[in-house]
Amino acid sequence: MPISIKLKASLKERDLSQRELARMTGMRPNTISHLCLDNVDRVYLSTLETVCKVLDIDIQELGGVVLLY
Repeated sequence: MPISIKLKASLKERDLSQRELARMTGMRPNTISHLCLDNVDRVYLSTLETVCKVLDIDIQELGGVVLLY
């Protein structure tokens, strides 16, 4: 089931590139690129936690991570 994550908008608000976020989190750029898609089919909670920690936000700021049926 697809998951909607608003990471791309959060990065734009902070004037950060996907590559910069990848460097800051220690994640592969492909992982960040995947998370910036409109709908992803799976994501590890630990990945979202890392992104939220680095951006100093809580998960609701990523759009609440809405499950799409």
